[in-house]
Amino acid sequence: MRDDANTEEVTLGRIETEVALLMRLGEATRRATGTAEHRVLDRAAYVILRHLDKAGPQNVSALAARLNLDGSTVTRQVSAMQRDGLIARTPDPADGRGTVISPTPAGLQRMAAVRAARTRLYGDILAGWTGEDRDTLADLLHRLNEALDARNRRR
Repeated sequence: MRDDANTEEVTLGRIETEVALLMRLGEATRRATGTAEHRVLDRAAYVILRHLDKAGPQNVSALAARLNLDGSTVTRQVSAMQRDGLIARTPDPADGRGTVISPTPAGLQRMAAVRAARTRLYGDILAGWTGEDRDTLADLLHRLNEALDARNRRR
């Protein structure tokens, strides 16, 4: 039984190391990529626009909850995005005192440009992988993200 526990600990240690490396190399790759397409949005704006594009208009509280961020953080990010013409605020149909956030055509265009550039980048990086390996990676990363999200929501 001790060997199983040891094996599990070694495996979890490998996972921790690989996730830490993934985060570091992902950021280094983003910074080192020379194309302007990667830089037309900062990370926060990209994530917010991707979510709004998928889920539709939302108020800041719902957006903050979905992204596991503090409301004041999202408010600052949304204000900057509004100044840049990436999102628009409209009265909340459910509560006229509040507003909902929606992506603008310019915001969606920038998001699409970043997404296309990232897709090409990962296509290049994973060019030597089989389609099955790519599918497996996508499935496992999705499961990891779901598990991380579920853990954060329990807190």
